[in-house]
Formats: sequence, C-alpha cells, structure tokens
Amino acid sequence: MTTSQDTISFEGQAAIVTGGGNGLGRAYCLELAARGAKVLVNDLGSSISGDGSSTQHAETVAEEIRSKGGEAIAAAADVTDKEAVAAMAQQAKDAFGRIDILIASAGIIRDKSFGKMPLDQFDMVADVDTKGAAYCSHAVWPIMKDQGYGRIVYTTSGSAVFGNFGQANYAAGKLGVLGLLQVLKIEGARSNIHVNAIAPAAHTRMSDAYLMDKLKPLYGPEKVAALAMYLASADAPNGDIISAGGGFYGLVQFMEAEGAILDDPTPEKIRDSWGAVSDMSAAQYHFDLASEQNSIVRRVCAKAGVDIDV
Repeated sequence: MTTSQDTISFEGQAAIVTGGGNGLGRAYCLELAARGAKVLVNDLGSSISGDGSSTQHAETVAEEIRSKGGEAIAAAADVTDKEAVAAMAQQAKDAFGRIDILIASAGIIRDKSFGKMPLDQFDMVADVDTKGAAYCSHAVWPIMKDQGYGRIVYTTSGSAVFGNFGQANYAAGKLGVLGLLQVLKIEGARSNIHVNAIAPAAHTRMSDAYLMDKLKPLYGPEKVAALAMYLASADAPNGDIISAGGGFYGLVQFMEAEGAILDDPTPEKIRDSWGAVSDMSAAQYHFDLASEQNSIVRRVCAKAGVDIDV
C-alpha cells in the first residue's frame, strides 16, 4: 500500500507519448523524464487542424529532456499510418529494450456545425483520435503482454461525454477512444495492463482561442500532467475516465438507470413508464457487459418466476 510519502518513479521504464511536441503531450514527456522514464517523443509537427508536418517539435522536446540528463528520442510518425506506428514502437523497443507506458495525446480539431461539415473533415479528425489511439495501442500491446506489465493513458474529451456545438467529428473520435478503453481494460487485466483516459482542460495552443484569458493562468498543462503520471504509474486504477483541469479531478462513468421491466411491452407502455425508465436516482455502474447483462437477466427472470443462476 502506498502512502503520500511514496514518490511515483519511472526509473527503468520506457514511455511513448504521441502528440508530445506541444501542450499537454510536452508536459507529459518532461514529467515522465523528470521521474526517470526513457521517452520516445512522437509528434507529426502539424498544426492543430492537422496541416503540415515537421520533426522540429518532437526533436526540440527530446533535446530538452537530454539537456537535463534524461534519455529521449524523437519520432514524427503519423498515428493514422499503421506501418509508421509499428516502426515507431519498434524504434522505442530497440532503443530502450521495453515499452511500459503509452500516453496517446495526439489529436486535431476542425470545428464546424455538422450540417456544414465535409465528410473528409469528419474522417480526418475521427481517424486521428480513434484509429491513432488504436494503432498505437496495437503496436505496443504484444510488448506489454510479454512483459506482464503496461500502462496506457488515452485522451478523451468532455465534448465526447457531454457534447459541444461544432465538434461532431472530434466528439465522435474521442468517444471511440472510450469504447476502445472499455474493452482493453478487460483484455489487458490478466497481463497487468491498465488502461485509463483523461478528459483534459488546459491552456494549450489547441484551447488558446477558446479559453478565457482569466482562466489561462489557472489551467496550466502541468495540472493535467500530474494526473497522467498517476495513471501511468504502477498504482494506476484500471478502466477509469477522469475529467481534469485547473486542479480539478473527477471520475466520469457511464451509468445505467434501475429502469423498469414491463409485461407485454408496447410503445405506449414504454411511453407511460418513461419516468421509471429514465430515473437515475438508483443508477448503477457496471465494469463490463457481462455484469450489466447479468444484472438485467436476474431481474427479468425474477419477475417472470424463472429460476436462474448468473
């Protein structure tokens, strides 16, 4: 059991951080290195809308780490390119001998109301956010399984969980990450691979135009980085989604109402029972689909007088 005096250390561990050349990703890289990790800094070097590419951002952060006595290498892999991502993972494995941590922070935004959004603009943003996280996870997964240890931290968004005007592409991509998390938390558990996600709010180049000036000093990336370090550590939970920003940290969960079980259901009966169907006062969290379905099966069978053991 850890105590408040125990310092989280990543000595002997290696990490990959995508989107590591700016903002939150840069903060993650620097803090990982300060705590002893060897870091592969990945950044395509594009704008916040995904335009252009350059190795400069990743190289600059890697050099900053090395100048402070840390060990870091840079990669400009496009996270939507499966072969480039696989090569990046191999680069980290060859350089460091292992991969303990993946923080998937790469993301782009191209905001526009849904009716006016070209579908290629939808695809581009959603691909970076969901496929990028999946490709990177797939590349490090066998390495982590062979080690019997791994920590993966995804970046989701309040836009995905709660909605935000003009961000259908971004919200869909960031919600896709949570679907990935819900499965990998189960599949990785036996290999001591924990998967969690952060819905961050911080002053970065992506948020600069949206965040009120008075809030910018309060929303430093380092406050989200503190959470990322915990979720990347040996003490991390598994399967959690945390909203973080300005020093606030709060668990976010998908909950299911106690609901109603109806005999001979009709649309009219569902309509008339909507109060019970939508009453969240006794809502429950389920870790996985089996837990959720077993809970329902037990209640359905009890109401029907059917004896079942699930």
